[in-house]
Amino acid sequence: MTTAWTAGAAGILRLPSGRLVRGRGLRRPLPEGPLPTFALYLLGHEPPSVSWEARWLRWPDFWLPSDRAAAAEGLREAWTRAEHERVEVACGGGYGRTGTALACLAVLDGVPGSEAVAYVREHYAPRAVETPWQRRFVTRFE
Repeated sequence: MTTAWTAGAAGILRLPSGRLVRGRGLRRPLPEGPLPTFALYLLGHEPPSVSWEARWLRWPDFWLPSDRAAAAEGLREAWTRAEHERVEVACGGGYGRTGTALACLAVLDGVPGSEAVAYVREHYAPRAVETPWQRRFVTRFE
């Protein structure tokens, strides 16, 4: 079993179940501390390779995932693995796509879709989820 992230550390979202997920922007340096064991990268292009297990979802900046079924599968995998592993969710800036994905993880964790964006903005970053279609994606996510 892998040790989880440290609660209260920068960029760490605590879901209602207690699962911890790190959100970040890939344009910023890798934060100090333990490395992820699994990462979900949300980019319009393939991300650079990393030394931990990672999954890439094609997700253009300011838009929605290109393959919604693959996105749902990847988000469910991240949520499941966050119970016992250090999971990171990241895009270029760490707010729009990452915030949208974190809000979807909150929905999987029991937060109603209509409240998930507010939950992530309160517990992760006030700028999380940047566009109306990203907000709509979260409210319709199951």
